Amino acid sequence: MSLVIFTCAVGLLTAPNIVPFYQSIISIFFVAIGAGASGALNMWYEADLDKLMSRTCLRPIPTGIVNKNQALIFGVSLSVISVIGLYYFSNLLSSIILLVTILFYVFVYTIWLKRKTSQNIVIGGASGALPPVIGWTIATNNLSLEPLAFFLIIFFWTPSHFWALSLFKADDYKKAKIPMLPLTNGIENTKKNILIYSLLMLPVVVFPYLIGFMSEVFLALSLILTFYYIYVCYELHNFKKNKFEIFKAKKVFSYSILYLFLLFVLFLVDKII
Repeated sequence: MSLVIFTCAVGLLTAPNIVPFYQSIISIFFVAIGAGASGALNMWYEADLDKLMSRTCLRPIPTGIVNKNQALIFGVSLSVISVIGLYYFSNLLSSIILLVTILFYVFVYTIWLKRKTSQNIVIGGASGALPPVIGWTIATNNLSLEPLAFFLIIFFWTPSHFWALSLFKADDYKKAKIPMLPLTNGIENTKKNILIYSLLMLPVVVFPYLIGFMSEVFLALSLILTFYYIYVCYELHNFKKNKFEIFKAKKVFSYSILYLFLLFVLFLVDKII
């Protein structure tokens, strides 16, 4: 949730148009409400699974703080408020992309993909990659190659991030019968895919420089961050066949969060420079 708000803000702040401060804050607020709406609707639909997993068993519905009907009404209400609010304070394009983001996360990822395929994270990652694009359109009211750079970074980052989590939370996913990659394809295949997606980050972080969006400063520092990410993913992969070290899986997961955050910080730093 924090990364959603931050990446949206980066998309807005790196755009060529200057948006008044109050309008920026209000627009990002409505994007945050939209992200919250997605989360609420996800918890409404997956309440039966959440109570089975240690990672999610303390959420409001499993603990009885909120019932499913309340969560559904809350999620739908937030969705409507966020889309209408963003349209009113920003523009039609931004509100449409926010609506698509919510619908994609709830219907494509949560309802359709998550319980059916191990590629749920790969395809579903598109919804998590859209907030900085929304930030860009809040400022510019158009789409171009620059926001595509934001989208590609988050889209290709998502699988390795979540598959590292799924390695040390495999028992949880097994209880809930969610077909995450370690359960459907095995540990070795998961480690291999984590490494592959870390390698795919190399051309992705070069892309902003190639289109003239970012300078050599961003290129050099982002490559350093990416090479280290590849290194920790290689460490995880290079352990015994069909086995993994929990410490190294958690290291990949933890660093992946820091890695994405720092990449978007670099977008801001480069813009300032």
